[in-house]
Amino acid sequence: MRPKLSKNLLRTKTLEARVNAIEHEMIKLKAQEAGLSIAELTRRSVLLKPLPKRLSKITLATYKELVRIGNNINQLTRATNTAIKMGLRPPADPEQLKQLQNLLQQIGRELSQIETEITDDDDVGDDEDAEDWE
Repeated sequence: MRPKLSKNLLRTKTLEARVNAIEHEMIKLKAQEAGLSIAELTRRSVLLKPLPKRLSKITLATYKELVRIGNNINQLTRATNTAIKMGLRPPADPEQLKQLQNLLQQIGRELSQIETEITDDDDVGDDEDAEDWE
């Protein structure tokens, strides 16, 4: 169950603004690009709150691939630790696995710090190419 908001935080007031069809479409597209509803975009814009930085398709695909690689390394680490506990030969060197995990974390941190001006229109390829990442 959702916690109740205090009366001061509960959104009960409605703002109205008349726009023409073109302006409405532009606002709608801007909200979609920011990953927000029109209401949230309006609130943030009017209240001068920063809009979230949208990630390019390439950056999102890279994050997804890093997560997949990280999952594989975690599975290999688990198998290695289990083998060591059972007195068996481990399938991988634990020190190398730890280095790989650290490297993946470093790549993730660096990727999050990249200030890119790539838009979805500038991305190389199209949605069909995104399947190659899966």
